[in-house]
Amino acid sequence: MPASVITPAIILSEPQLGENIGACARAMANFGLSDLRLVKPRDGWPNPKAEAMAAGAANLIASASLHDTVADAIGPLRLVFASTARDRAMAKPVLTPAEAARRLREAAQNGIATAVLFGNERSGLNNDEVALADCVITIPTDPGFSSLNLGQAVLLMGYEWFKSGDATPSAQIDHGAALPAAREDLIRLFEHLESELETSGFLWPPGNRPSMVHNLRNILHRAQLTDQEVRTLRGVIVSLTKGKRRDPWPPKDS
Repeated sequence: MPASVITPAIILSEPQLGENIGACARAMANFGLSDLRLVKPRDGWPNPKAEAMAAGAANLIASASLHDTVADAIGPLRLVFASTARDRAMAKPVLTPAEAARRLREAAQNGIATAVLFGNERSGLNNDEVALADCVITIPTDPGFSSLNLGQAVLLMGYEWFKSGDATPSAQIDHGAALPAAREDLIRLFEHLESELETSGFLWPPGNRPSMVHNLRNILHRAQLTDQEVRTLRGVIVSLTKGKRRDPWPPKDS
């Protein structure tokens, strides 16, 4: 793996068993992944069972970062894919692991920080978590037995990521090109817009609010906003909501 390539972070949201966290760390080590982020592990952290299961990948367990929310874990990242097998009424691209790995590799070659987000063993990711991702990854399985454990899912994505390095040509980094917006800035845009829409009465009735918010976030995700575009949209929202006015140009005849 070239030293210049930024590998995707693996984010586990509310994992339940220490053994599964250890299995994920071991799978990551097999395929050159080293950034493990944990969101509220059920049994606390550190976890001796995770260390034991990780075997030779104990260093990944030791260096894993702990986060209170998925939003916190993805904050500095610029491209996030959510791994889920559940059918959702969201207008998000659905990728195979191979296509996801190709896109992650392409982004990494251009210095863009990425991640794959996994849900917990019992219920997977919830809609609010999926709404924070750019795309959904679904692993094809036999419909008669489609269940994968957490370690298997991370292993499959790690394998596809590693394999994609053999066929992907080196990309030229254009330092003058705008980068995709950092996830924390995008989340602030979401919250800013939703706050003003709440005030204006747009997010009504309350029962429709979650689906309306998810749809708005998906629209903004598909735009693949840059840092500057996020700042521009924040300025647009402020201008519209604060009543800032300028005289028309050219001036009307007096």
